[in-house]
Amino acid sequence: MLTHPMTIAGLKRELPLCRVNDNLYIGAFVIFGDCELTVACAEELLKIAPAYDYILTAESKGIPLAYEMARQHGDKKWMLARKGVKLYMKDVVSVEVQSITTAGVQKLYIDGEDAALMKGKRILIVDDVISTGESLRALETLVRTVGGEIAGQMAILAEGDAQQRDDILYLEKLPIFNAEGDIIG
Repeated sequence: MLTHPMTIAGLKRELPLCRVNDNLYIGAFVIFGDCELTVACAEELLKIAPAYDYILTAESKGIPLAYEMARQHGDKKWMLARKGVKLYMKDVVSVEVQSITTAGVQKLYIDGEDAALMKGKRILIVDDVISTGESLRALETLVRTVGGEIAGQMAILAEGDAQQRDDILYLEKLPIFNAEGDIIG
């Protein structure tokens, strides 16, 4: 399997290249299970984070990052937009999302209690990788729908066109690749 070496938050990792289609491969960046990388990335992101009241991420790859950022910052709570409604969720608010790593349209849901807490508050949206920006747009819509204010948007890596955006903060650029493993963007 082809890999791409990267240094992220001072740590070296080899990212496996995964096929999206015949002409496009992406570097698989997964922080699940990598405590060292999660802690280091959270620390580096907090150094450049704008002031906020709550952190919000989408299920599921942003979960360890949001938790660790909140823990290091001393926050008592952070929020999660779920991919499905859970029995304990009441007065649910939802939006649709289409991302590069998810087949088909998905919905994101936020619990009514969290939605009420967001009203009038500065919400910092975080994710592991920003690619197309669809997940971010869905989270922005959720925040605005419930009356929250977007404090900022952050990710560990920006991939493809996301690298050109000036409305997100990130640690490193993640290239995209062809089938031979050559960088194409």
